[in-house]
Amino acid sequence: MENPNDTLLEVETTLVDGAVDYRGQPAVRSKSGYWRSAWFIIGVEVAERISFYGIQGNLISYLTGPLNQSTATAAKNVNIWVGTSSLLPLLGAFLADSFLGRYRTIILASLIYIMGLVLLTLSAMLPSLTKSKCQVDTKFIVCSQHSQVILFFISLYLVAIGQGGHKPCVQAFGADQFDEQHPKEHRARSSFFNWWYFTVLAGCTLIISILNYIQDNYSWVLGFGIPCTVMTIGLLVFLLGSMTYRFNIKDNNKNPILRIGRVFVVAIRNWRNALSNSSIEEECDGMLLRRSSEQFSFLNKALQTPKGSKEGNTCSLVEVEEAKAILRLVPIWTTCLVYGIVFAQVFTFFTKQGRSMERTIFPGFDIPPASCQSINGIAIILFSPVYDRIFVPIARAITGKPSGITMLQRIGTGVFISMFTMVIAAFVETKRLKTAQEYGLVDDPNATVPMSIWWLIPQYFLFGISEVFTMVGLQEFFYDQVPNELRSMGLALYLSIVGVGSFLSGFLISLIENLSGKDGHESWFCDNINKAHLDYFYWLLAGLSMVGFTLFLYFAKYYTYNHKGTIRQA
Repeated sequence: MENPNDTLLEVETTLVDGAVDYRGQPAVRSKSGYWRSAWFIIGVEVAERISFYGIQGNLISYLTGPLNQSTATAAKNVNIWVGTSSLLPLLGAFLADSFLGRYRTIILASLIYIMGLVLLTLSAMLPSLTKSKCQVDTKFIVCSQHSQVILFFISLYLVAIGQGGHKPCVQAFGADQFDEQHPKEHRARSSFFNWWYFTVLAGCTLIISILNYIQDNYSWVLGFGIPCTVMTIGLLVFLLGSMTYRFNIKDNNKNPILRIGRVFVVAIRNWRNALSNSSIEEECDGMLLRRSSEQFSFLNKALQTPKGSKEGNTCSLVEVEEAKAILRLVPIWTTCLVYGIVFAQVFTFFTKQGRSMERTIFPGFDIPPASCQSINGIAIILFSPVYDRIFVPIARAITGKPSGITMLQRIGTGVFISMFTMVIAAFVETKRLKTAQEYGLVDDPNATVPMSIWWLIPQYFLFGISEVFTMVGLQEFFYDQVPNELRSMGLALYLSIVGVGSFLSGFLISLIENLSGKDGHESWFCDNINKAHLDYFYWLLAGLSMVGFTLFLYFAKYYTYNHKGTIRQA
């Protein structure tokens, strides 16, 4: 990836158009923003991801252990919490872009986050705090357990709320530190997204395994207390960088979401007026129509003013083009949902495959099946520098584009690779089932199939490579292509692909389970994995990925980039 220290001194000492520093004065390029600010912001994101995955990674163990929930109930609670956490950024982004601003939203969300982690740690301490009382009072035992569950879920969803405000704003605020109209900074911003994903994954891969080990073998209080401490340090690091940040100037008189929504309202109103009374003449500057983009031309109705009506009843060309830019994102977002469904399998069925395979590394030590997820992170850590330092320069020399390939080409490449991930996963699962049949293990749900867990490395590693293309590409695309005031909302849309994909995955599994389990047949997802057919499910996802990829190519071909006056090529 582009080394920040190599280019830091080359940035001119000029004012940054449209940005101010912490004092409200015009931001000086050599004293604000760029990598000097980005590292503070990356630091707080690493802290937040460690805190979040430190809870999510072992949450089902806590629910089925100390809280005594059944596996089915615990799994449902985990899925609901993860899905909610992935959709709450839409609300957080709305508040940030419309009212609070990103900087203040990050601070407020971090405080809510820390409050949730403090209460989470306290809920884990309750059994030991009430131990002596419980020995003599049976009713108090029930009351204490009930209080622990209530406090736990309150704290858990406080964390989700904090994450909902934190996640979309931090990355958008980090990218704001790079001036998109300055050639060198614009080029560095693309590298920023790569460094962002690389640093977060590297930090999480290193620390999460240690944190999960502490939770399983030592203390849940310590296991929840460490993320609380890490998040507090992350907030302090973020605040230390305040004097270096650039803040975009915001027009407080115009809510960006309401402004764009008004375009649709005015266009529909004028269209209805034209249908109901064709005698009403409408005025519109012909130059405006010629300058407007051809796509979604029905929104040009918002540029027209019925004769005799007030001028305020029309919309500007900029507002109409912003509305078109938002509308153009819908098909891209929709066709990427299949990728979100595939993404959900890495943390569920891939792990279920590994649990039934030979996991002995050396006598007396079996690798936990969930640890294979680190292969996915290792692939990202290894391939991210290769992408930024080797692939991009070669592609740049061929295409002449600053980022080597366009954002949509990057996303599409990852979607294509994920399709082959499912194909490989299907072949491996087919081989595992045949091995179980050969050794007569089909009827034993707890049997270890004599097939090494390392057969899963290709599917984990290949999907990690796909993430470098698709996930990082989606981050940059949704940040870049929305109006400047809605960039937090843009990143929230990217996050929602994973959230909605998880919900769709759950719906698809329920549907297939009901259909395949009819008339006494074993469903594709029966408890005995040796009688199940995850291979069929993987083939289905491979087919859906092909359909999604084909539709993505179609919409990407006709996509018109929103340049916003930058130097970027189409």
